[in-house]
Amino acid sequence: MAWGFYKKVVVADWLAIFVNQVYNHPSSYPGLPSLLATYFFAFQIYCDFSGYSDFAIGAAQVMGYRLMLNFNHPYFAKSIGEFWKRWHISLSTWFRDYLYIPLGGNRVSRWRWRLNIFLTFLISGLWHGANWTFIVWGALHSAYMLISDWLKTVRAKVQALVGLNRFPRLLRFIQVVITFHLVLYSWIFFRAQSLSDAFMIIGNLFTHFDVNALFAISGFGRQRFEFALMSILILVGVELIQRRVDIREWLNARPAAVRCAVYYGLVMIILLFGAYDNARAFIYFHF
Repeated sequence: MAWGFYKKVVVADWLAIFVNQVYNHPSSYPGLPSLLATYFFAFQIYCDFSGYSDFAIGAAQVMGYRLMLNFNHPYFAKSIGEFWKRWHISLSTWFRDYLYIPLGGNRVSRWRWRLNIFLTFLISGLWHGANWTFIVWGALHSAYMLISDWLKTVRAKVQALVGLNRFPRLLRFIQVVITFHLVLYSWIFFRAQSLSDAFMIIGNLFTHFDVNALFAISGFGRQRFEFALMSILILVGVELIQRRVDIREWLNARPAAVRCAVYYGLVMIILLFGAYDNARAFIYFHF
């Protein structure tokens, strides 16, 4: 539960100040602010929603119940298909079991399978709201899935041609970076208030690079900007460790003094650095 609080009030709510200012006034912040706000939103929505899930999982465990894992380090996915096995697992499995499989899943012709993929993602977009931005967001992910399937043989040949298969870690890194940026691009439509705002932000991403513009965001000076970057780095560092070591199990095996030091240290970070003056409702409360 404490890690969920860190994600929500130390990471997501601070990033929300910057993101809201830029995305609510896209014409006023071309260039670097728009680009950075897009990156910030990717981490804001992840920390906001996975933090919410951590609260639920932790609170349930206090009462003796075990809920399913809802996020499994989705930004480390190597493909869009893998991303959806790691992101909002409860919803994606629901759509799989009650929409995709009843439509025939992959036990049909290739063209029917492609239609099933398209319909599943399109309806998942509509589930988030009757807005063209969500429809485009869902359609984008279906396009990612279908294009990935079409290019599967080509990708394998290119990897073999340039010798990437001999460097599996480098190949994985490239795949993770590409997948993250495909997801990042789709988040623009998810966050924008309208399609015109989304296309304005896309047009502004690489138009004007003025570092000082980053510190002109209302309520977000240089110090808060540096703090936001540090909080993201801590988050990514912990998640990298979690992919190799179960931190909770590791802590449970340590002496009580070590466990208490870690727990109280995390609580102090939350109390001292949480964005309580700018607390935001959970993003998924809107859906």
